[in-house]
Amino acid sequence: MAKRITVVVSQGQSLNPAKRKLEEDLVAALVMQGGVDVTVVPHLYDLAPDGTGMLCLQGIAGDMIVLSWLYPRAARWTLDRNGIHGQEGQTLLKAAGEDDEDDEGDEADATGDDMSEAKGRVIDRRDMPRRKIYCLDLRTHAVIDPYLAEIRRIADETTTQTVDLLGWIGGAPKSEQLERYLDPSGKHHAAAPSDAAFPGPVKLSSTAGAEETTVATGPTIVAEEPARRWYPVIDYSRCTNCMECIDFCLFGVYGLDRADTILVEQPDNCRKGCPACSRVCPENAIIFPQHKTPAIAGSAEAVGGIKIDLSLLFGGGSGQDALATAVSERDEQLLLAGRETVGTTVGIPKRQEGKPQQPKDDLDKLIDALDDF
Repeated sequence: MAKRITVVVSQGQSLNPAKRKLEEDLVAALVMQGGVDVTVVPHLYDLAPDGTGMLCLQGIAGDMIVLSWLYPRAARWTLDRNGIHGQEGQTLLKAAGEDDEDDEGDEADATGDDMSEAKGRVIDRRDMPRRKIYCLDLRTHAVIDPYLAEIRRIADETTTQTVDLLGWIGGAPKSEQLERYLDPSGKHHAAAPSDAAFPGPVKLSSTAGAEETTVATGPTIVAEEPARRWYPVIDYSRCTNCMECIDFCLFGVYGLDRADTILVEQPDNCRKGCPACSRVCPENAIIFPQHKTPAIAGSAEAVGGIKIDLSLLFGGGSGQDALATAVSERDEQLLLAGRETVGTTVGIPKRQEGKPQQPKDDLDKLIDALDDF
């Protein structure tokens, strides 16, 4: 019997008719084609840690494909922070126009990998389960066909057939020899159930010559109505545990686990709309999935490779750099909370202080050339 993969469809926050239709058509097509288990949950980012939706996702043991209205990187680490761990599954789904930039992207990724080797990442110290989690962005295409094709490809890639153990036996073994071979521990010998206790799967109508059976089941739909939330999500594949976020945030959002690793301890303490800690993170490891700026919302393309202008990348603009913008945003939220502003006197990154002057590298020369231009 083939191993089945679970497809999770995370609904959008809005009631946009086009988005709802895409979700409904996708679920209907997946149920009709069979071969996968379909689960429908509310918006992934809004699910409460102890809510029905998250408990349902935590109960999925094998490989899964998650389709959401989030960047794949944001979806993956939102799952991770809720205890849903797995290896990153590689997807071939591309948005229109992305194929033209593949060569440049590969070169940038290689550069980024070389730079990251010198730094230890939190993920390097974690034991991840072998199962894979594939995250697809529902904003990539407006029709279901590309998603169905990618789901079929992933399902074929991850599906493994069981091996017929009897095929390894030669000759004509006695019944007791065969029994010992199939059950060497003897645990199941005394309590072998009858066939009537476990009826087989329902056999659906199929084309001539097909012998595979499957179970016709509808989707699992989680009827939870979570409130909209705003909190940071940490990408541990980039995080170096430098603690700059916990020093900068003054609202008690961050904390440490027993291994002294940074975590989002009180997510609902985060001030709605404030992404300041993401701007000061030196590794771009803090994601706010609902932010309008792609780099902060979790776009892998926006933070990959060489970053030419960090102020523009993180929405600083108008002559402000990312740090100045972060300080301004934090002070604004302190005022709204009835507290005194602190400006640059608290939690400012110290990584540049006392640093010896180094010869200019290629990135420095590129920035100088842009300034001169």
